[in-house]
Amino acid sequence: MEKFANCVRCCVREGCEEKYLEMVNSWGMAEGQERAYTVKTGDREYIFFGVWSSEESLINARSEMIGNLDSIRDLLEELSDDLGVTEPRSGFIKSSINP
Repeated sequence: MEKFANCVRCCVREGCEEKYLEMVNSWGMAEGQERAYTVKTGDREYIFFGVWSSEESLINARSEMIGNLDSIRDLLEELSDDLGVTEPRSGFIKSSINP
Protein backbone atom coordinates (compact mmCIF):
# COMPACT_ATOMS: atom_id res chain seq x y z
CA MET A 1 0.00 0.00 0.00
CA GLU A 2 1.30 3.45 -0.90
CA LYS A 3 2.00 5.97 1.85
CA PHE A 4 0.11 9.25 1.85
CA ALA A 5 1.34 12.70 2.89
CA ASN A 6 -0.11 16.07 3.71
CA CYS A 7 1.41 19.48 4.18
CA VAL A 8 -0.10 22.72 5.40
CA ARG A 9 1.56 26.11 4.97
CA CYS A 10 0.79 28.95 7.36
CA CYS A 11 2.16 32.27 8.54
CA VAL A 12 2.28 32.95 12.27
CA ARG A 13 1.34 36.38 13.61
CA GLU A 14 4.14 38.61 14.85
CA GLY A 15 5.08 37.68 18.43
CA CYS A 16 3.15 34.36 18.39
CA GLU A 17 5.78 31.88 17.18
CA GLU A 18 6.64 30.52 20.63
CA LYS A 19 2.97 29.88 21.45
CA TYR A 20 2.39 28.39 17.98
CA LEU A 21 5.24 25.89 18.41
CA GLU A 22 4.14 25.06 21.95
CA MET A 23 0.61 24.27 20.73
CA VAL A 24 1.70 22.28 17.65
CA ASN A 25 4.17 20.26 19.74
CA SER A 26 1.37 19.37 22.18
CA TRP A 27 -0.70 17.60 19.51
CA GLY A 28 -0.66 13.83 19.58
CA MET A 29 -0.31 11.62 16.55
CA ALA A 30 -3.60 10.67 14.91
CA GLU A 31 -4.36 7.03 14.18
CA GLY A 32 -2.51 6.06 11.01
CA GLN A 33 -0.15 9.03 11.18
CA GLU A 34 3.43 7.76 11.04
CA ARG A 35 5.45 10.97 11.14
CA ALA A 36 4.85 14.67 11.71
CA TYR A 37 7.21 17.58 11.15
CA THR A 38 6.98 21.33 11.63
CA VAL A 39 9.37 23.12 9.28
CA LYS A 40 10.22 26.82 9.44
CA THR A 41 10.43 27.94 5.81
CA GLY A 42 10.64 31.72 6.17
CA ASP A 43 10.08 34.68 8.42
CA ARG A 44 7.14 33.44 10.55
CA GLU A 45 6.23 30.94 7.78
CA TYR A 46 5.87 27.26 8.65
CA ILE A 47 4.89 24.05 6.92
CA PHE A 48 3.41 21.18 8.87
CA PHE A 49 4.21 17.91 7.09
CA GLY A 50 2.65 14.53 7.93
CA VAL A 51 3.17 11.00 6.64
CA TRP A 52 0.23 8.61 6.81
CA SER A 53 -0.17 4.87 6.42
CA SER A 54 -2.96 5.47 3.87
CA GLU A 55 -5.22 8.08 2.33
CA GLU A 56 -8.07 6.64 4.41
CA SER A 57 -6.19 7.28 7.68
CA LEU A 58 -5.77 10.94 6.70
CA ILE A 59 -9.45 11.22 5.79
CA ASN A 60 -10.43 9.64 9.11
CA ALA A 61 -8.27 12.18 11.00
CA ARG A 62 -9.71 15.29 9.32
CA SER A 63 -11.99 16.28 12.18
CA GLU A 64 -9.08 15.94 14.64
CA MET A 65 -6.85 18.02 12.34
CA ILE A 66 -9.54 20.71 12.02
CA GLY A 67 -9.78 20.78 15.82
CA ASN A 68 -6.01 21.23 16.01
CA LEU A 69 -6.19 24.08 13.50
CA ASP A 70 -9.02 25.71 15.44
CA SER A 71 -6.81 25.68 18.56
CA ILE A 72 -4.18 27.84 16.81
CA ARG A 73 -6.30 29.79 14.31
CA ASP A 74 -5.98 33.04 16.30
CA LEU A 75 -2.16 32.74 16.07
CA LEU A 76 -2.16 32.70 12.25
CA GLU A 77 -2.33 35.43 9.61
CA GLU A 78 -4.63 35.28 6.61
CA LEU A 79 -2.64 34.10 3.60
CA SER A 80 -5.20 35.43 1.11
CA ASP A 81 -8.95 35.83 0.70
CA ASP A 82 -9.05 32.54 -1.22
CA LEU A 83 -6.94 30.49 1.20
CA GLY A 84 -7.77 31.77 4.67
CA VAL A 85 -5.05 30.95 7.24
CA THR A 86 -3.66 27.77 5.64
CA GLU A 87 -2.65 26.38 2.28
CA PRO A 88 -3.14 22.59 2.46
CA ARG A 89 -1.99 19.89 0.04
CA SER A 90 -2.03 16.10 0.17
CA GLY A 91 -1.22 13.15 -2.06
CA PHE A 92 0.42 9.79 -2.49
CA ILE A 93 4.16 9.54 -1.88
CA LYS A 94 5.67 8.50 -5.21
CA SER A 95 9.34 8.23 -4.28
CA SER A 96 11.59 8.23 -1.26
CA ILE A 97 15.35 8.40 -0.97
CA ASN A 98 15.18 6.65 2.43
CA PRO A 99 12.23 4.20 2.36
